[in-house]
Amino acid sequence: MADQGEITILKRPRAEAAVSGRKFLKKTARGKVIKVIRERYLRDDIGSGSLFDTVSAGPAPVLSAKGITSHQAFSFGHYLIPDTNVFLAQMDLLENPAFKDVVVLQTVLDEVRHRSLPLFSRLKALVADEDRRFYVFYNEFRRDTCTLRKEGESPNDRNDRAIRQAAAWYPPHLSLSQRPSSPAPSVVLLTDDADNRRKAKAQGIAAAGVREYVERMDAAEQLVDLVASPGDDEVSREKKEKRAVYYPEYLPTATLMAGVKAGELHQGHFNANPYNYLEGTARVSAFAKPILLIGRESMNRAIDGDVVVVEVLPEAEWKAPADEVIDADAALRNDDAEADEEERGEGDEAERRAAEREKREAEEVARRNEKERQPTGRVVGVIKRNWRAYVAHLDRTSLTATTSTSLSQQTVFATPLSRSIPKIRIRTRQASSLLSQKILVAIDRWEPTSRYPEGHFVRALGQVESKEAEQESLLLEYDVPYRPFSKAILGCLPKEGDEWKVPPKDYANPAWRDREDLREEVICSIDPPGCQDIDDALHAKLLPNGNIEAGVHIADVSYFVHPDNPMDAEAASRGTTVYLVDKRIDMLPSLLGTNLCSLRPFVERLAFSAIWEMTPDSDIVNVRFTKSVIASKAAFTYEEAQVRKDDPSLSDPITQSIRLLNTLALKLKAKRMAAGALNLASPEVKIHLDSAESAEPIDVEQKELRETNSLVEEFMLLANCSVAQKIYDTFPQTAVLRRHMPPPKTNFETLQDILTKRKGLALDVSSSGALAASLDKCIDAQEPAFNTLVRIMATRCMLSAEYFCSGSVSKEAFGHYGLASPIYTHFTSPIRRYADVLAHRQLAAAISYAPLHASLHNKQFVERIMDNINKRHRLAQMAGRASVEFYVALAIRARNEKAGENAQSVREKAYVIRTFRNGIAVFVSSLGIEGLITFKRSIEFDPEAYEVTIPRPDGQGEVKIGIFDSVTVDILVEKDRSTQRGRVKMVLREPVDSSDL
Repeated sequence: MADQGEITILKRPRAEAAVSGRKFLKKTARGKVIKVIRERYLRDDIGSGSLFDTVSAGPAPVLSAKGITSHQAFSFGHYLIPDTNVFLAQMDLLENPAFKDVVVLQTVLDEVRHRSLPLFSRLKALVADEDRRFYVFYNEFRRDTCTLRKEGESPNDRNDRAIRQAAAWYPPHLSLSQRPSSPAPSVVLLTDDADNRRKAKAQGIAAAGVREYVERMDAAEQLVDLVASPGDDEVSREKKEKRAVYYPEYLPTATLMAGVKAGELHQGHFNANPYNYLEGTARVSAFAKPILLIGRESMNRAIDGDVVVVEVLPEAEWKAPADEVIDADAALRNDDAEADEEERGEGDEAERRAAEREKREAEEVARRNEKERQPTGRVVGVIKRNWRAYVAHLDRTSLTATTSTSLSQQTVFATPLSRSIPKIRIRTRQASSLLSQKILVAIDRWEPTSRYPEGHFVRALGQVESKEAEQESLLLEYDVPYRPFSKAILGCLPKEGDEWKVPPKDYANPAWRDREDLREEVICSIDPPGCQDIDDALHAKLLPNGNIEAGVHIADVSYFVHPDNPMDAEAASRGTTVYLVDKRIDMLPSLLGTNLCSLRPFVERLAFSAIWEMTPDSDIVNVRFTKSVIASKAAFTYEEAQVRKDDPSLSDPITQSIRLLNTLALKLKAKRMAAGALNLASPEVKIHLDSAESAEPIDVEQKELRETNSLVEEFMLLANCSVAQKIYDTFPQTAVLRRHMPPPKTNFETLQDILTKRKGLALDVSSSGALAASLDKCIDAQEPAFNTLVRIMATRCMLSAEYFCSGSVSKEAFGHYGLASPIYTHFTSPIRRYADVLAHRQLAAAISYAPLHASLHNKQFVERIMDNINKRHRLAQMAGRASVEFYVALAIRARNEKAGENAQSVREKAYVIRTFRNGIAVFVSSLGIEGLITFKRSIEFDPEAYEVTIPRPDGQGEVKIGIFDSVTVDILVEKDRSTQRGRVKMVLREPVDSSDL
């Protein structure tokens, strides 16, 4: 045996046990109290990470030998050591390339992870970027810097002391390196905590506040705009005391939690009213209707999507939503961003008048119609902020004539793209150059003494209305991860790249293990035109016993995407592929999505197959699931498959397969409808692009749905239902499922009332089957589009479908209301949905193909993944719709240009979908867009009949217009001069011209 060398065992002195060990008491789930002792082993070999350091061992140095040398105040070479709050509040600033040679202390890293996982991920990305030189120093494990909490010391004070101790260690440690030619770098502690700075300076540590440090950096003019204002400095406190108070203080967190637990307060998500900025709602479990919040004081600084705690007013004070459109841009146009908050401006008075009018109207509506009344309350606290970076424009009116060209720092308003978000007050030196740009801003705080949230400029996105800036702003607005895939992710792909092929048949080969060879089956795919990521393919054939074998074959993505590798983590984070009009933001690298996993024709591919034996009446005899190898025989568009099915001269095996599938699909759909499935509708249009290179839209048309669309849909639904049952039977606590909760009946009250009064029709919402039957009866012989319009409006009364973990809810709540299915999942699109990847892994384990990864046995882990997937799925849908709206606007502009110089607008037929005291909302089905037409002159509004009476401009009588009425509108695209926001504007032309109203 080879000589192992001498082994030395060092025993830790008893005196060090207090430093390196920690004990505490913990209560178990059964109520038993146990003592937990945790040992921390201290080391002397944890390096500083500096190239200057010649005495430390440890990993390869990251920090430069000289450190930062170009700072005007700290001219000596130094490294930056930010405290936790700097990373939490100033991440946009620290992500700027100007910041390099930064020491990230373990104390800080752990606290950031505990306080904000998204910011922790951004910090990890900085550390991983070799060019940025961010070094993690494990100060808690080094003997010289380990800091023990003192008796009576708060965790925050202990952390501050640990940060100072690590900062104090660096200079003397680096000076141990013998480099006569150059002095050792020092450190600068970056903290906005005045007390921490004072203590650091007393210890001889150089320290500075963030703004103080940035103002003396190179390129300070640009960098200072990125500085967030945390608001805990002495000056702001002093100024705050002089300010007027606009909003009530929030209740303490302990009071909020106790009130929610006792049922005295209620927790829910705040939703801003897109038509009326002085009104919002919060849906809570205790009430069937959402809680109405009237006035900015009642909304109390809540921003759309925040998790808020609401106090409900006594029932005598309940009101109803107002019937008026109140636009924040118009009402607050004269606000002065530079004015101190104790000064009241014109905007204040305009808002006060609008708020009083809104309150009066809410009371009037409640008196007029008791059924319209709903619980009314006020926000008393915020549990979780939904703040993010917002795409915005500088409000031109917030710059005075003298400051519009000034380079001095000034306060201006940034108007977010989303009308659900209030204006944000920012300070910038770049106002004049940013006026014509789309920008990204972040909210820092919203004090009770400030009418508006305060924030900071993050970066410019590009010229307003340039397609590149519009596309990037859309991705940012809906938080779509569009960064390129990293080297680590791409390293998970097969080394053969495009040359990868299914290996020759050999059951000893891992690719063929336990797979069925289905390469001879007549399998084809049917997809939209231009589809590259082909997830699914189908086949059907007659069996000797007279039954039919039908198969759905899904790309075996889980063969390439393994748990716990970087590609899997990125797919879990992205959650879904995002489809925009002219591009696709992939969940997986394109090598997989459009090549190795795509079930292209005439190429062998790995698949996961669900194969049924069915009777000619589509009753299922049995189903089996198997990993397989297929070779698709054709790839059709929906139109091509329809033409092939309908061509009587064709009788080849592929055509026969399509006809068999279609026959079964019709019967499957009939059974679903008989069981109560809903045939709902949403506006879908197709954008015609000029060419793949320019991608300029030239026209818009409604999507045509064919029988073959339904064929594919029915078999995908059948596969999803069958897989859902299988994985739930095997993993009842952690199965990845999808449900659609029945909507509260109160959601339909307004639509029911409108149908009764406007059309004499009833809408039965007692069950999904009853709703489906009554929707079928909503027909107007004079207006073929009426039924589709009602279905669109009914869809908006529904709740959203969501992914969930089977062990998190009772089995009675599993059902999918819209599909009338007791259990459902997503299995059929693993290339573009991460939920399907998880379902594949669970199904593979259920058929004993592969063991299930430990994470999918963990209910908490599955719940966490489902929360993210639900969020990503919702944002992807919103991004897709916004992309369509943007391209529809470009297409309208293209139509106008095509029509000639004199054509100012596009004229289209529209349908009234809502009436207000001062306007109407219309839906243009041919373009799939909605518009708001407001009237400045007074009109007669009848809320009971859901109609408005508009005087003719020539004084010759008046015209009544109500919900469901057909009107003609002119559509044009205009840019708001102050907000720089391009928007579709509609003008009523028939039955009355509203241009002078």
